[in-house]
Amino acid sequence: MNVNRLINWIIWSVNVSKNTNQITEPVSKLFEGKNFAFVSTLMEDDSPQVTATWIDIEGAHIIVNTAEGRAKHRNISRDPRIAICVIDQDNPYHMVTVRGKVVEQTNNGADAQIDKLAKKYLGVDKYPLRSPTEKRIILRIKPERVSYQPPIQFEGKN
Repeated sequence: MNVNRLINWIIWSVNVSKNTNQITEPVSKLFEGKNFAFVSTLMEDDSPQVTATWIDIEGAHIIVNTAEGRAKHRNISRDPRIAICVIDQDNPYHMVTVRGKVVEQTNNGADAQIDKLAKKYLGVDKYPLRSPTEKRIILRIKPERVSYQPPIQFEGKN
């Protein structure tokens, strides 16, 4: 490991927010940006299930919109624990990981919310992949542990 990489690693390890449940402004910006989230839930046999998905934030809660009956919906209906990782699309060394619990599942406003996400991620007014029979559901997540890595730049490739 060269000296620059070592220095950057030390800076990273000091700056990573540990053991907090607070959504700070830089964390909120990652959720507000056009960044994909990787959401992990637990299957019935306790094995992890991960899905890349769109993400949103409302105040202190993280918002995931899914269709009723999908794996993540079935999983959190049985066990509300969830883990989320969001990586900045412009700098993969700028990220946040969250562990928390789904504290609410609701259909109220879910159609409008998926359209809001379609505007954010696709630039269209209506979510184009909705099937006529699916029911959208909002998963409201309360963070219990937030680990934030501020943006860093590594010099060189090695």
